[in-house]
Amino acid sequence: MAGRIPREFIDDLLVRVDIVDLIDSHVPLKKTGSNYMARCPFHNEKTPSFSVNRKKQFYHCFGCGASGNAISFLMDYNHLDFVEAVEDLASFIGVDVPREQSSHPSTQTPKQDTSKLYEALDKVMLFYQQQLKSNEGKKAVDYLKSRGVSGEIAKKYALGYAPDKWDTLAQIVDAKQLLDTGMLIQHESGRLYDRFRGRLMFPIRDKRNRVIGFGGRVLDDSLPKYLNSPETAVFSKSNELYGLPEVLENSSRPERIIVVEGYMDVIALAQHGIDFAVATLGTATSKRHIEQLFRFTSELVLCFDGDKAGKQAAWRAMEALLPNLKDKRQAKIMQLPESHDPDSLVRAEGLDKMLSRIQSATPLSEYFFATLTDPLNLDTVEGRSTLASEAKPYLETLPPGFFREMMFSQLEELTKSSIAVDIAAKTPTLTTKAYRPGKLSPARVVIALLLQNPELVSILDEQNINWEETGFKGADLLRDIYQKIQSKAPVNTALLLEEFRESPQEKIVRNLAGLELNIPDQKAEFKDTLNHLLALDNNRQLEQLLAKSSTEGLSPHEKQKLNILLKKIKQ
Repeated sequence: MAGRIPREFIDDLLVRVDIVDLIDSHVPLKKTGSNYMARCPFHNEKTPSFSVNRKKQFYHCFGCGASGNAISFLMDYNHLDFVEAVEDLASFIGVDVPREQSSHPSTQTPKQDTSKLYEALDKVMLFYQQQLKSNEGKKAVDYLKSRGVSGEIAKKYALGYAPDKWDTLAQIVDAKQLLDTGMLIQHESGRLYDRFRGRLMFPIRDKRNRVIGFGGRVLDDSLPKYLNSPETAVFSKSNELYGLPEVLENSSRPERIIVVEGYMDVIALAQHGIDFAVATLGTATSKRHIEQLFRFTSELVLCFDGDKAGKQAAWRAMEALLPNLKDKRQAKIMQLPESHDPDSLVRAEGLDKMLSRIQSATPLSEYFFATLTDPLNLDTVEGRSTLASEAKPYLETLPPGFFREMMFSQLEELTKSSIAVDIAAKTPTLTTKAYRPGKLSPARVVIALLLQNPELVSILDEQNINWEETGFKGADLLRDIYQKIQSKAPVNTALLLEEFRESPQEKIVRNLAGLELNIPDQKAEFKDTLNHLLALDNNRQLEQLLAKSSTEGLSPHEKQKLNILLKKIKQ
């Protein structure tokens, strides 16, 4: 659809939806006091720590820290991007999503209406499935049987057959849509013909289970052996993973996901009961693939052939993994015996042996240091210095956290140097437990209370704060929240949080909005803590002015400011 979703519609959507009803339709909630509780859908736990607040229209898990509004929940729970989540939320309350019209139609290309493309591809998938049952499709069925693939698995992955003809698809689907999806090719003469002919067909679906493209395998010795759909408005092979929707259908939060290289690897593993495998679409495992997969699981096992090309692919995958290895995430590298791929190995060894290989795959940390140290003599200064110079650039891509620190500690031990001391970064943490005096700074208490009660902005108005001269830690964030409340007048926390989406402050804002403060009179607490905070800041400014007065003198403006501060202290 053309145009952006109007901000006013998003705000209205968040006002109209009840986050308790929304989340309860996905995760059964139980009322506990003023909140609704459940076991967190984003991590494994025995005791419910996932809290939903109707007044704030906000959820927060005190176990893993997940938090947000209704849009955030759909993004995280259903693995959607922002626009998809807005569309699903609108569907939940039965309204259509409007789009803004471009103000410069002559210079901007309107975004294509992709809904027709999804419909066309779905029709093609059904057609290919029907053809698998035809007389011509029997050779594809025979091939699947020879590979040990059952009818149940073929149906689960919607396998099909493309007839060995040039013009079948245009008879069932609009030619323009087929061209836009890459299913038809236009010859220089203008003639249209089917891209896939005489191939076993693998529908490629996105995380919303929509068909976005196809992969096709020949049934003889023709080349190319595999052929994928081209890049289209709905398909980008470097972003997608074959088999992901089927994995998520089995479990929205699988314990682990194994990444393999081919369609038949995914099919063969599923046939043997390993239903948590995905495959890249003829591309190297990318940072984008890794980012996407870590949204669904905390452990990835990347599987590669044991030959030279497989070893090179494993190292490239390791490079993509490192920037995504936050604490509580695990990655393993599984290299297969030479002459085997996952398909052949699981058929040769069986389920139990394959599961054992997956579970005992090499942890990335071990793989990383073993690969780098293998050609070096660490008994020499030269060998240790080479290791340090080669390892350091990779480890610096790790996100801050305990894993980063421990990797640098391991490098320090191997190189017998103190290299880790100046490099390993600390991760600032914020408690999510209930507030008790002395646990949080006054600034955080004030900001948390304002986020949770936007109506408290009236107390800030009374203070008439000079934001340019205010310098306490957190003043910039408090000012930003104050200004957003002033300009947007959000009626609850959910709307206020939406103003910070994808901003540098989003994470800290979410954390503070999720704090359970347990303060009976929050208005009085806000006013008292704000006064205390401003008094501390006035003292800071006063000390600075007095010090400057005794050394270099003050400007007329500074003298006026000093007099005002002295009067405040006397009051």
